[in-house]
Amino acid sequence: MIDLTDLRKRPSAYQEAAKKKRIAVDVKAFLKLDDERRKFLVSVEEMRATKNKVSKDVPTMKGDAKAKAIAEMKQLSTTLKASEEKLAAIEQEWSMMQLLLPSVPLPNVPVGKDDTENREVRKVGDVTVHPSTLRSDSGQAGLGMTPSTLKDHVTLGTELDIIDIPRGVKVAGARSYFLKGDGARLELAVLLFTLDHLVKKGYTPFLPPLLANWEAMMGTSYFPGGEEQAYAVGVQHRRGEPIESDDAYLIGTSEVSVASYHKDEVLSEEELPKRYCGLSNCFRREAGTYGKDTHGLYRIHQFQKVEQVVLCVNDPEVSAQMHKELLTNAEEVLQALKLPYRIVDVCTGEMGRGQVFKNDIETWMPSRNAYGETHSCSTFYDFQARRLNIKYTTKNGEKKFVHTLNNTCIASPRILIPILEMYQNEDGSVTVPEVLRPYMSGQAVIKRRTQSP
Repeated sequence: MIDLTDLRKRPSAYQEAAKKKRIAVDVKAFLKLDDERRKFLVSVEEMRATKNKVSKDVPTMKGDAKAKAIAEMKQLSTTLKASEEKLAAIEQEWSMMQLLLPSVPLPNVPVGKDDTENREVRKVGDVTVHPSTLRSDSGQAGLGMTPSTLKDHVTLGTELDIIDIPRGVKVAGARSYFLKGDGARLELAVLLFTLDHLVKKGYTPFLPPLLANWEAMMGTSYFPGGEEQAYAVGVQHRRGEPIESDDAYLIGTSEVSVASYHKDEVLSEEELPKRYCGLSNCFRREAGTYGKDTHGLYRIHQFQKVEQVVLCVNDPEVSAQMHKELLTNAEEVLQALKLPYRIVDVCTGEMGRGQVFKNDIETWMPSRNAYGETHSCSTFYDFQARRLNIKYTTKNGEKKFVHTLNNTCIASPRILIPILEMYQNEDGSVTVPEVLRPYMSGQAVIKRRTQSP
C-alpha cells in the first residue's frame, strides 16, 4: 500500500510506475474516487453531528417545535442511512482499488518488459570448470567429461535412484516428484547448512505456519492479483454437502508468514533491524506456465525454501544496506557450494506491485546451458508495512512504518539442479559438496544404485 499523500502530490509518477510494471490501474480514476469519498465523508459526518445535536435538544423542546424537530430528525435519519450505505460502497471500491496501486521503482531500476531486459551486474565463478575436478577425494571426478557426456539432473537422479518424477506425477499430478534416499538427505543438508549460515549471522529462524489468511496474503502484497498462483483451502464437504469454509491459503514463500509476524504491532527503534529467516514448504500453482520449463525440477508445485525477512527503520540508506546484506548472505551460500552464478538488476516489467528494487541471482545449470533463477532479493520500503500496519516508535517519539525486505537464501529442489549437474563424475556418481558433508554424516559421494528398489 502506498502513501496516499504522496500519490496526491505526484500522480503522474504512480501512473508511470504502473505502466512500467505492466499493472492495469487508472490513477486518475482512483483520485476521482478518492475525492468523491472525502466529500461524501464530510457530508456524512456533518449529518451525524446535526442528528446528535438535535437528539440532545429534543427532550428540552415542547409543542410544535418539538414535533417539527422530531419530523426533521426522522427525515435526516433516512437521508443519513442512504448516505452511509453509499459511503460504504464507495469506501469498499476505494479500498480495493488502493490495493492495486504500485510503488514507484527506484531510479536505477532498468526499464523493460520481461526478464530478457534484466541488467547483468556481475558474474562469479567459471562455468567451464566443474567443482568435482577440484576435489582429490572424489575418485574419477570429472575426468574426461565433456559437454556431450554430461548428464542432466533428471538422468542423474533417476540412475542414482534419488529422484522419482513418474511416481510423483502418479500420486500428485504434473510438476510433482519424489526425492528419496540420498536425494532427500542432500536437500535437507542444503537447507540446514543455509539455516546455520544465517543463524551464525544473527538471524532468528522460524518454522512458520504453512497456511495464511487473506489479510496476510494481502499484507505481503500477493493479493489481490496473485490469487491464481495460490492454493486455496476452500469449502469442506461431508457426504456432498458443504459444512465449512476456510479462509486459508497455502503459502508460496515463508515471507508471507514471517513478514506478517508483527502485524498490527508498534516496535521500538532500538529493536530494529529485525533479522528473521523462515524454513518452510512452499506451494505454487504455476498458473499461466503451461508448457514452460516442464522438464525436471525447475518449475514445480511444491518446494522448500529458506527465506530471509528484514524489518528496519524507515530510511532509504538503511534499506540499501540491508538489501546488500541479504544479497551477500545468499551469495556466500553459493560460493560455499562453489557454484557459478550471476547477479541481475530486475527490470520494471518483472517487478511486483510493491517492490522498489529487486535483484535476482541466477545459478549456472549445464543442462540448460544457461543461468537459471534461484534467488530473488527485494526491497519494499514501507509498502508491505502499511498493509500489515507494522510501525515503530522513533527515538523522538514519532511513529513510522518500518521498511521490509526479503531474500531467498536457498530454494530446493531447484538448487539441486546445479549441484547434481556440476558435481557429477564420469562414473555416474555425484560428489557431495564439501560444506554439506557434515549434514550427511560425512558422506563424500552419492553413488549409482546397484539394484532395483
